Order: sequence, then structure tokens, then C-alpha cells
Amino acid sequence: MATTGTKSNIYPSVHGKEKGSQNKSGEPVNEAQVDLLSAQDQLVQDVSSTAVLTPLDDDLVGEPQEVDDRGNWSGRFDFLMSLLGYSVGLGNVWRFPYLCYKNGGGAFLLPYILMLVGVGLPLFFMELAFGQFASLGPITVWRINPLFKGLGYAMVIVSWLISLYYNVIIAQVLFYLFASFTDSLPWISCDNPWNTNNCLVFNHTERNQAVNASVQSTVMTYIEGAAYNLSSAVLSNLTSGMTEAATTTTTTTALPDAETTTRALAATMNTPAEEYYRYYVLEQSKSIDEFGSLNWRLAGCLLLAWIVVGACLIKGVQTLGKVVYFTAIFPYVMLTVLLVRGATLDGAMNGVIYYLKPDLDRLADPRVWSDAATQIFYSLSACSGGLIAMSSFNKFTNNCHRDAIIVAILNCSTSVFAGFVIFSILGFMAYEKGVDVSEVAKEGPGLAFEVYPEALSRMVVSPLWSVFFFIMMATLGFGSQFSIVECVLSALLDEFPQLMKTFRRSLSFRVSMMVLGFLLGLPMVCGGGIYLLELVDYSVGGFPLLIVGLVECVAINWIYGFNNFWGDIQMMIGDRPKQYWKICWTILTPFVIVLTIILNAIFYKAPTYKGLPFPGWAEALGWLIVMFPVSAIVVWFVYYYCKKGGFRLLKMRSMPLPHWGPALANDRKDRYSPERQGQQNFGTLQYQVGQKIYRSHLDVHEIARLLAGSSTTINTVNTQMTGASSTMTLETGANPTPVGSIWGSNTSV
Repeated sequence: MATTGTKSNIYPSVHGKEKGSQNKSGEPVNEAQVDLLSAQDQLVQDVSSTAVLTPLDDDLVGEPQEVDDRGNWSGRFDFLMSLLGYSVGLGNVWRFPYLCYKNGGGAFLLPYILMLVGVGLPLFFMELAFGQFASLGPITVWRINPLFKGLGYAMVIVSWLISLYYNVIIAQVLFYLFASFTDSLPWISCDNPWNTNNCLVFNHTERNQAVNASVQSTVMTYIEGAAYNLSSAVLSNLTSGMTEAATTTTTTTALPDAETTTRALAATMNTPAEEYYRYYVLEQSKSIDEFGSLNWRLAGCLLLAWIVVGACLIKGVQTLGKVVYFTAIFPYVMLTVLLVRGATLDGAMNGVIYYLKPDLDRLADPRVWSDAATQIFYSLSACSGGLIAMSSFNKFTNNCHRDAIIVAILNCSTSVFAGFVIFSILGFMAYEKGVDVSEVAKEGPGLAFEVYPEALSRMVVSPLWSVFFFIMMATLGFGSQFSIVECVLSALLDEFPQLMKTFRRSLSFRVSMMVLGFLLGLPMVCGGGIYLLELVDYSVGGFPLLIVGLVECVAINWIYGFNNFWGDIQMMIGDRPKQYWKICWTILTPFVIVLTIILNAIFYKAPTYKGLPFPGWAEALGWLIVMFPVSAIVVWFVYYYCKKGGFRLLKMRSMPLPHWGPALANDRKDRYSPERQGQQNFGTLQYQVGQKIYRSHLDVHEIARLLAGSSTTINTVNTQMTGASSTMTLETGANPTPVGSIWGSNTSV
């Protein structure tokens, strides 16, 4: 409630001082003495900034609601493993290493660590404490401030969108995993039905120097021939005969320098791994405009992925807490094995140097800092509701402060560790191809499904290493996916508890959500599905997470208040507030998020796939995806405000003041005459809370409606009408006399 020169969140007199009185039924009631001044006396008040009286609301009174038995972690390590599996995902392996290389190598670690300290860790701890204190999912937990319940819906929307495309990526991982159980990997050669004439196996080891010289010559001939519009048959023969030509022909053509030849080769040729991914796994169309038909092989893997997710979440956290021990620990085992293997390969050290070589000049680029802040959201999975959902199943006294620090540090350390694994292999691949590491470094699916498989195919016993790698990728993906989906399920079950009245009803709901997720993911396994996946990923992971994080910080630490929030945390863990958390939650973290949003807007780039821009309608679809979760915050705020009396309050506060009218007394006639003004019964509601007195200019009838619901004594003084005082008592009891409905509640007067 706003007041003149005073900020207060005190509700009306029903929450006022105990008087110890009783109503007609003998029940104790709360009483508040309220003086109603006349319209004439109101003229001496500061009528331009009178208080706004908050209406009595059913949501604001009553006994605390008990939470139904929603399950708990069976042990502390169940929660830690789930949290680690949720936070450490595919982004740690295929996004962070590339960003580190692109943004200055080792120099990028400085902004990354600073963003972890200033943004990532504060948000991580805040959400864990928030969920654990209330033991509620990300929607229902906003009992802390019902106006911001839309923030919970925004979180769930973000998590649901992420789960849809994340499981499609897991389906692709499963596809590769099954394809690896063979004696020869299918992406080694260009002799497969799906390969095109642009497929080329290109090696650059010492024993293949002669081969490469002929290949370079043939490629240049191919390029020159294209300039002279040679027939497609001739070009096909040139391309398909490259390997044979290397051993049977020589050339006298003057070759350009190696760098020029390599770039020409990269611009016109595809590796077998690239063509396997594009034309066999994805059955990729030329653009999103050509969406194509359903890829049944990939659809089958998607179905399997949702079956695995559903089976592991069939009983909620009880089953999830057991599965995560494998999905959280096994990736570290495989990362270590792959690092040891990568370190023994030729050229591995060159890759590591490219990964960590510091370029301090890059720190002057604001985009580097923006990338670091955005990556923190990716790494820690903050602001998507999962942290709140996971911690809500904790015991009330669990030390979430310690857990937040442990998992946040482990998560970011994993990102750095994964970089060594990835770039040691990329260094080997660059050595094999005789190119710079920058020529083979990619991010996202391009790294996992094009570059890395090609590197694996060049190892001894390549199928074995391929199986290890894709098992690691699958466990990383499932570890995060389990928690993402459980966030959505637990949020909806908390908000609609009737869905979990019986195990059968809860089971039906969970199975239905898995089926729905599978159906909504099918468009992403069509020919143009990879474009849609890239568009959703690009749209969800940027502005929505940043905006949710900003509003969440403000709602908890500014509106609810840092002192109140830390008091809740102290109730759980008994720790005293530290200035670090207060500075971060109230000032530093919101400031950095706002700055990141501004930088992302300034340096905004339209989404592309492999350098190809999306058409206008697809870019518009991307912005609709961005606005979908963000609009939930605004729509709910407006809806709840109007539903709970905000619209009527706005209308009431827009009424003219009693002394509105002609300035001269002689001109005040009809409804502006003193007699008519007195009959309007305008006055000032004055009530006291502690040592502070609040006033609000209202109509008597509005005052009656607002204060009804408790035994409230209203002393009216209207010297202009009667010059005497009268008393009206509104009380609740067994049989109150109904004289009107109460605005914003079910109470009658």
C-alpha cells in the first residue's frame, strides 16, 4: 500500500491491533479504530498524495496452507547428485570450450570467473534457498508475492521449451550411439549412398604427403573447371576420382600456397562425418522453408528418449534420486578417459594451446563480457525453475548455502576440464588434416556430431572410443533432461494438487506429459527440423532467462526485502547474513543483468544456421518464442491486479476530489453547491499502525466495503451535515447481516 511519503506493505485494519473483544457469537475478533473526517476537514489535508487502501483479499488472510505429501530426497547426496546432473549438461562440453577459444582463450576465464562470483553463484544460492524454504515448485512458490506468479509460469515455459529440443538432441546422440556398435564407423568413407560428389576424405600425415599434393591439384582443377562451366559429369568424375588420381597422376599446374588451397578445399568440400550427419541422420533440407517429411529413424530415437525420461520420473524424485548417481558421475569417468587418450595423440598440445592462449586485448570487447554472463546462465541452469524445483524436495534444515557453493564451483570447473578434452582431440584432428585449429573448432551440434566423430574415426579402435564418447554425451543429456522435465511436472502438480490425489492420477498426468513432449518434438525431426531446433535454442537461451533473473532478484530482494529473505534463510541454516550476498542480490547482480541485456540488444545478431540467415517469418517466430515466457510475467501481473480489485481501485482513485468544481463560490451550483457536496459523504479514512498514521480519501460506502470482514468501528464526524458523531460497526460472526458483497473477496457485509 502506498502512503504519503512512507513506504509500507501493511494491509488494512483487519491486520491491526488486537483488542481482545468478542463478536455476537462470542468469538474473539480484531478491532481497529478509524476516524472518518468530513469533506470540509479534508481540504486541509494533502489531497494530492493520499494513501491507497489495499482491499481485503481472501489470498491475504486465513491460515497457512499445508502442503500435500510431495516426496523428498531420500538423502542429501541424492539432491547433490541431481543438482550436479542438472547443472552439468551438454552446454559444458560443446559451448564453453568454443566460447573460451573465441573470446581470448585463457583471458576469457577472467570475465567468466567474475560473472560466476557476481551473477551465477548469487542466483544459484538464491533459488536454492527460495525453493527449500517454501517446499514448493516454481509456480506455487510465488505465494511470496502473488502479483509475480507469472514469473513462475515464465520459468516453467522456458523449461518446457528447453526440454522439447533437448530431447531431440539426445535422440541424435542415441542415433550415433547405436551406429557406433559396428566394426567400421559409417562416417569414415565417402562410399555410402547418402554421400554427395562433394564428399572428401582429406589427410595430411607425413605418409600421405604425395596424396595431398595431388588432391590439392585436383581441387584447384575442380574450382577452375567450375569457372569454365564444365559439365556436371566431368565435375563428378573429378571429385569421385580424387583418391585414385593421387596415386596415378601428377600435375604440372603451379599450386597456390597451402593456406589458399586449404581454404578453397574447405569452401567446396564436406567431410564424411558432415555428410553423415546432414544427409543420413537429419535428412536435412536446404532451408527451413522446405520442411520435408518425418525422419522415422530419428523419430524412433526420440520416442526412446522420452520413454527413458518417463521411466526415470515415474515416481518423481524417489526414482530420480537413484538414477542420477550414474548420470552425474559417469560423464566424469568418460571425460577423464578421453582426456588421457587425447593427450597421447599427435598435435594434442597445439589444441590445448589454442584453447588457453590468452589474448588480453579481447577483454576490451564488451561482447566478451556479455558472452561470459550469458554462459553463466547456460552453465548453472539458473532462472528456469529447475533449481527451485530440485531444492523444494530438501529437508527444511538442509545447508543449501554449502550445496550452492560446491555445485557452482564443480559445474564451472567441469566446463574448463571439458575444454581440455575437446581441444586435445581438435588439435589432433587439425594435425591430421594439416590445418590450423581454428579451421576445425566449432560449437554446438557441429562440434558433437561433425567434428568430434571425425576425430574419433581417426583413432585406433575407433568404434570403441565412439561408444564411450556418445555414452558420455547421453548421460550428460539425460542428467539434465530428468531435472528439467521434473521441474515442469512438480510445478504443475504443486499448482494443481488434485492431479496427485492418487498414484494412478499422478501416473496418468506424467505419462500424458511425456506423450505430449514427444508429439511436440516431432517437427524437429523432420527435414527442416534442425533449423527449428536452432531457432528455439537461440530464442529461449538469451533474453527470457536474463529478464526472468532480473525480475526475480527485484521481487525477492527489493519488494519482499533482503532482510526478510535472509531471515528466512537464517531460520533454515542458522547462518548470519554476509555483506557479499546483500551487495550481490540487491545491487550487483541486477545491475550486471541489466547491463548484459543492454549489450545483447546493442550487439544483437539475427539467428543463422551455418552462416545462412533465416527468412523473415522464421525470425518473427523466434521473437514470438522470446516473448512467450516474458509475456507470462506481464499478463499475470495485470490479470491478478485487476481480478483482486485493481481495476476498481484505479476507477475509484480517478474520481474527482470533493473540492473539484468552479473556483468561485458564486459559481458553485447544482451538484457543486455546498449542500450537494455535503450529501456525497466524502471523507478521509485515517488509521494507525504502530506510531504511523495513514489517511485515504474515500467515499463512506467504499470505506465500508474495504474494511468489512472484521469487527471494525468507524467514527464519522460530519460537521457540515449534522455536527454530531455517529458510530457504525461492521463485524463478522455466525450470522452477519448482508448489506453488500465485499470487493475482491467472498465476504459479505
